[in-house]
Amino acid sequence: MTSSENRRITDLGTLKAISHPLRMRLYRALHVARAATASQLAEQVDEAVSLVSYHLRKLAEHGLIEEAEARSADGRERWWQPSSYGFSIHDEDVRDAPELAAATAAFGRTVDEQRTELHRRFLDERLTWSDEWRSASISSEWLPRLTAAELAALGAELDAVLRKYDQQARAAEAAGDTEGRENVAVHLHGFPYRA
Repeated sequence: MTSSENRRITDLGTLKAISHPLRMRLYRALHVARAATASQLAEQVDEAVSLVSYHLRKLAEHGLIEEAEARSADGRERWWQPSSYGFSIHDEDVRDAPELAAATAAFGRTVDEQRTELHRRFLDERLTWSDEWRSASISSEWLPRLTAAELAALGAELDAVLRKYDQQARAAEAAGDTEGRENVAVHLHGFPYRA
């Protein structure tokens, strides 16, 4: 991974590139794997290698992923990695551009559908996980009355906490501490609503 920062998406082409459902699944799988080949990712998403290769090239065209150092002796395999820690889309970058705002909404729906499916799969498979993992899983809802500034501050604090735990886990894993580690999804939503 080249950058330890999130990439800020501000252009329509990149937003459309990542909004494609299969590309979003590939990006997520690549983020989890840290580096992978098209063949490895094709197995994970149950798609043809040629189709996965095409979509990986599209993600690379927009700078969302990049070629990684080969991890095997077979020099014919092309390895990919995320080009940044993640990416972000900020309201102030899209609010005055109707096409960007519409693309952002479509992107949000795609992400929400995939997150919901990931959580639904956990709920369906819950009993296949150990007691320790079932007890550690988190599901809660809070309904505070906040100002926009308070919600923004809350989001920044939660982001910092999650980043701290992720970076600690990455460092531990790089040092060989892999015992008991699993992929974990943490989904947070904070938004205003009217009852």
